[in-house]
Amino acid sequence: MDLSLVASNLLNPPVLAFFMGMLAVFLKSDLEIPAPIPKLFSLYLLFAIGFKGGVELAKSGFNQQVALTILAAMLMSALVPVYTFFILRIKLDAYNAAAIAATYGSISAVTFITATSFLTEQGIDFNGYMVAALALMESPAIIVGLILVSVFGGGEEGKRDIVWSEVLQESFLNSSVFLLIGSLIMGILTGEHGWEVMSPFTQDLFYGVLTFFLLDMGLVAASRIKDLQEAGVFLIGFAILIPIVNAVIGLVIAKLIGMPQGDALLFSVLCASASYIAVPAAMRLTVPEANPSLYISTALAVTFPFNIIVGIPVYLYGINMFWR
Repeated sequence: MDLSLVASNLLNPPVLAFFMGMLAVFLKSDLEIPAPIPKLFSLYLLFAIGFKGGVELAKSGFNQQVALTILAAMLMSALVPVYTFFILRIKLDAYNAAAIAATYGSISAVTFITATSFLTEQGIDFNGYMVAALALMESPAIIVGLILVSVFGGGEEGKRDIVWSEVLQESFLNSSVFLLIGSLIMGILTGEHGWEVMSPFTQDLFYGVLTFFLLDMGLVAASRIKDLQEAGVFLIGFAILIPIVNAVIGLVIAKLIGMPQGDALLFSVLCASASYIAVPAAMRLTVPEANPSLYISTALAVTFPFNIIVGIPVYLYGINMFWR
């Protein structure tokens, strides 16, 4: 493998900021970012990437490639929770297995944004319609996870009524999905003129905000490491191996439907990532029997660092070899 890809990723300022955040926790520094600011950073990043995606989609138009990509994204979001659920059932009860499976069927927007930053550093183009795939991969995993709970939960508790109106509201109208789709539509409607007007906000500030956001993510991820003792070796192994498996499946699908290399990396990253915001919020609301420390710590303290540090360059190396 070309280690220069890994080195290039590790020396990217946002990734270095993530390491700095983790180091601050390990060294017991009092470094912290006040609570409202990371939320604002998150909203900014979602808006910026959604708006840029809309502008790019306005340029390219909606064609067969776009339709195939979005269909493949939603299919993976629905399928990943199914097969990961049965793997997790080897060691876990149905509630925890379904919650973790839904977490890994959904996506991490920050991992996606970090991958776009890496592609930009490498000078590799990607299409804006991948943002639409990002927005539409979150909801199916939540719905499939709750179906798994209702079918395999067992006992009287497993047969409880699920308020599907609340589930659908949380799945399709949670803040991240709503902001992504809304900013995507804004980008489509305003096009190149909108980009020229907004670029000082959506482009010039982007990498600085991403760097500070990953600094905060490093602080949070390091503070979650102690929860991994409860997760155990099985779940830690799952949190590393399943993203690789999902990325490989995503890579094969990307090749079959003719994605260019940049889009293929983003699609593989989406398949490999795990949600640590939207799905945990939905699972806490609808599956209180599941232990949040299991599905949050595996996604945030293992899979997220693995993907942004090692996974992204490894997936790109595989794509370069496969496409060649």
